[in-house]
Amino acid sequence: MRLGLYLNLYGTPDERPRLEDAVEQARLAEQAGFEWIVLGERHLHRPGYHEILTSLTYLAAKTDRIGLATSGIVAPLYDPVVLAETLAHIDVLSGGRLTAGFVLGYRPEEFALYGVTQAERVARFEECLTILTRLWTEDEVTYDGKFTSINEAFLSPRPVQSPRPRLWNGGRVSAVLERTARMCDGWTTSFNELDSDLPAKIAEYLSYPSGEGTLGRDVILCREGFCAPTSQDARQALEEPLRDLYDAYTGWKRTSADASRYSQGWDEIAARSVIGSPAECAERLAHYEEMGADGIILRIQPPGLSQADTLRSIEAFGNLG
Repeated sequence: MRLGLYLNLYGTPDERPRLEDAVEQARLAEQAGFEWIVLGERHLHRPGYHEILTSLTYLAAKTDRIGLATSGIVAPLYDPVVLAETLAHIDVLSGGRLTAGFVLGYRPEEFALYGVTQAERVARFEECLTILTRLWTEDEVTYDGKFTSINEAFLSPRPVQSPRPRLWNGGRVSAVLERTARMCDGWTTSFNELDSDLPAKIAEYLSYPSGEGTLGRDVILCREGFCAPTSQDARQALEEPLRDLYDAYTGWKRTSADASRYSQGWDEIAARSVIGSPAECAERLAHYEEMGADGIILRIQPPGLSQADTLRSIEAFGNLG
């Protein structure tokens, strides 16, 4: 099972985010055999949140082998040409380690900040990925779209990976699953996707036809993760920080259909996570592999969890292999 480490880029009210902690975690994950480090994106986050693309560039310079992934960039917010060029250069600087994961986005405040209406988000998403993919793979691109028009455009340098870096997309509704199969190379779940819903969602995703030029059909599950000597140790370390994060999500996701899943208790959260002793975590990973997962992205450190506990858990997951 390929593992990804979702890095904590959050801050707290009395402290700006510390990217050096993320660097330390990324280096340990690289040594422990993780496949990727994974970054998310958030705007208008008053305590502080490191910007995703500059952080990815910084982490590329601080690591050697581990994959660099996003889950996910809010594609409708970006100029497609700027995004294509920036991500291509991250792939160049990292020696071909980029996986670019996207989402539609859901927060009205973020769309307003960028001058984008939520009603346009699907059309902007598809146009963005179309332009990005073509610029990465074609010598010259002319495109006349609803939001962006380019004439005889090209990137130099293009990404190192051939034919291009892999693309992921996240979401749970049927339209997203179909779009992911048509335009991307892997589907990423939300962290709160119920285990009971996953088999049907995976089967639906795999049932849609692949689009021309796609590179496969990876199923990547995002799960809360924490490995400790005992399940009691895991709960003692993780429960309060994770509960605080979920309480915050309840406010952020007030306009999202899955907001209620963040008001659940420990037992409900643990039932859809990879949390516990090494034996329990190994069993959970095997469970997801049998379900059809090609990779698991683990969010080990919610804000408030100590760096020491986080590092011990990363190392413990590495020792499972």
